[in-house]
Amino acid sequence: MPEVDKHDLCVAAFDFDGTLTRGDTLLPFLATALGWPRFAWALLRSSPYLVGHALRLVRNDIAKARLFKATLQGVPTAEVQRWAELWAREQLPGQMRGAQDPTMARLAWHRAAGHCCVLVSASPDIYLERAAAVLGFDGLVCTQMEIELQGPGSGEALTGRMKTPNCHGEQKVIRLQAWLAERYDAAALASMTLYAYGDTSGDKPMLRMAQKAWYRGKPFAD
Repeated sequence: MPEVDKHDLCVAAFDFDGTLTRGDTLLPFLATALGWPRFAWALLRSSPYLVGHALRLVRNDIAKARLFKATLQGVPTAEVQRWAELWAREQLPGQMRGAQDPTMARLAWHRAAGHCCVLVSASPDIYLERAAAVLGFDGLVCTQMEIELQGPGSGEALTGRMKTPNCHGEQKVIRLQAWLAERYDAAALASMTLYAYGDTSGDKPMLRMAQKAWYRGKPFAD
């Protein structure tokens, strides 16, 4: 790996699903958390939108919103936290790419070099907060889920709605820029080297934003 001037700000932005993992993590997480009967029923209720998205007739954010409503509406936050802890302990290790994978090797290099590493994903915060902590990321930019009080003494629960826009495509750029602006001053950002890693077309806007980018483990050339 090349040497980087330690006086320069270096930020490495990594997509999660398919980039650091072997595939999608959202559906496996929901299936395990809900159990197959509840999950299958939720998929059935969401199927017109999911099929429409697969046929490119329904936008990604609309299909995802329907899936979230069917699976997460009314679930207490304490229960979701238990789901996330269990997932991180029992499923996440097996879903991660191996240490010899080129992108995982890049993550290890960035961490060893002391670069700021941020996870940027369309998947929801309900389990990505735990994943980011386990993997040693300095920050997380992702789709955030809405939470509301259920009534006196009832605690908080998910509404099934997204609090932020689906963090996909151009939203990754918007959200990452906002995150950087909150963390660093203009002088630091002016001298920043941004690295970015992704594996789908939804990551390409973020890759174009970076000075140095990798797509599916190889240097990105759009």
